[in-house]
Amino acid sequence: MSDTAIMKGLAGVVADETAISKVNPESNSLLYRGYPVQELAATQSFEAVAYLLWYGELPTPSQRAEFEQLERSLRPLDARTTALLDTMPVDAHPMDLVRTAVSQLGTFDGTLHRPGGWTNRELDLGRAAYLFAQLPTIVAAVQRRRRGQDPIPPREDLDYSSNFLWMTFGELPSEAAVDVFRVSLVLYAEHSFNASTFTARVIASTTSDLYSAVVGAIGALKGPLHGGANEAVMHIFEEVGTADNVVPWLERALTEKRKIMGFGHRVYKHGDSRVPTMHAALNVLLEESGRTDLASLYETLEKEFVARKGIYPNLDYPSGPAYHLLGFDTEIFTPLFVAARVTGWTAHIMEQAAANALIRPLSAYNGVDERQVPGAR
Repeated sequence: MSDTAIMKGLAGVVADETAISKVNPESNSLLYRGYPVQELAATQSFEAVAYLLWYGELPTPSQRAEFEQLERSLRPLDARTTALLDTMPVDAHPMDLVRTAVSQLGTFDGTLHRPGGWTNRELDLGRAAYLFAQLPTIVAAVQRRRRGQDPIPPREDLDYSSNFLWMTFGELPSEAAVDVFRVSLVLYAEHSFNASTFTARVIASTTSDLYSAVVGAIGALKGPLHGGANEAVMHIFEEVGTADNVVPWLERALTEKRKIMGFGHRVYKHGDSRVPTMHAALNVLLEESGRTDLASLYETLEKEFVARKGIYPNLDYPSGPAYHLLGFDTEIFTPLFVAARVTGWTAHIMEQAAANALIRPLSAYNGVDERQVPGAR
């Protein structure tokens, strides 16, 4: 048995430096490039937040206009991507389709294998913008295909959030609902060295390309202990049913030692700082829809779980029902996370490339001692 201290899950290990985001313990605020995320969610478009993560500063009006024009021009899918999606099983998990489509997008990039093309920052900024623009079109097409509907082309006259909803549903909800969606994207955009971001940085550290790093991140995000938790929250709500059933359901679940998704976070010890902003956004949809039953279920489960365990909700808890009320299929929730988090992933991939060191941790061996193969001399 080794005397080496093992930090399971790398808990407490500081692997590198980053200038992209941090959790400020004094204010319990998540900061993007120094700005509290709740302030960004209250004042900025998602396009402006993407620009901030990649360039380090919020865009000027002219920079924002130029960036928005670029993003809108990159939205339409290549016919080969549409054909690829059509070859995959309709009942496949949407994350599998999104992962495969992003991998295909990398094959279209003829600059990747030129000398210096893999980790060129200017080229990577273009690749990041391309994925940023393509992912809403892919995710919207995936949901419509699951419902037996034809895809809807993007519109250049709509901003990012409005266009995403238009392509998914063929109509726009209220301005308040569009704003709720924008807020969710801003809150999900970045969160330091989480599992998927660290996966992306590990891949980037090998000097692999940006597309490969994003594909790996998507694979990490699919897991219910990470991005898949927002799907799991809605499955829990469906299983519980009504507020009246919360107490017996929760007591049974805790007796069975089930993990209750949507609660707890390794980084936040006093509650996820993003939750109040997303909860307020969810309340807008609950009031607009008149879903007092869902509001009661949400509040009762939170109250009872916190009372029993002292563990508070994370961002997935309010975002799951918000996406449900917007009309997204539950299995589409994590692809929505992909569309938001690709901004943070690509910012980290470029930061890793700028001061790269191969990420290669050690392990403590706990297997059998050295022994000989039978018959060996």
